[in-house]
Amino acid sequence: MKSSPIFLNREDATVKLIDSLPIDILKSHETVVLATSAEGVYFADKVADRLSCRMDILFTEPIYSDINPSLAIAMVGETEEIVMHKALIDAFDISKDYIYSEAKRRYNEDILGYMTRYRDGRVLDGLNKKFVLLVDECVETGLTIMTAIKTVIALGAKNVFIAVPILDNVVYKSLINICDDLFCPYKIDDYISIEYYYENLEEFTSQEVEKIVKNRKIIKEENE
Repeated sequence: MKSSPIFLNREDATVKLIDSLPIDILKSHETVVLATSAEGVYFADKVADRLSCRMDILFTEPIYSDINPSLAIAMVGETEEIVMHKALIDAFDISKDYIYSEAKRRYNEDILGYMTRYRDGRVLDGLNKKFVLLVDECVETGLTIMTAIKTVIALGAKNVFIAVPILDNVVYKSLINICDDLFCPYKIDDYISIEYYYENLEEFTSQEVEKIVKNRKIIKEENE
């Protein structure tokens, strides 16, 4: 029998996530909030409002196995940083040449398209010597968030933090060693899937992402 959900909806999860953040510390430094997925945009937008800081999206794309097209074996980011799942790559005897070739293709075909659609073709910038807070709805394998960490470090981030409403304890232990801190109100054992922990989790559409991005552009223009 399914236990009671942890969150009522995304709004409830956002409130609990923000309550876990060291607001005063993040506000006292020049912090940039980055969503690391489409669903993460909802949370990143609310967190950035609370911190009165810049918010943007960091784009990544999975690289799938040539044997099992639904199995992500690596991830590529905006600076073409690649994170590989070594155990899966070794298990399926997948060549590095294939991964690098697919990474280049996904970057050219997908990431550049996202940058055009959501950022007017601009490369992610303005992170040098900044506090960067990576925000998402959840972290499952960790490939996306690890790619995001490599990307923002390559772009000069001074400190890198992660904020997520819910996280498996095993993933938490692996991530806490590669970032400056990780803020998460619910760390659990035996994570199942994100829907399991919400009473009501509606689809977060691309139209909603575009609306948030548009509003952020308006706010930026008004402040310039």
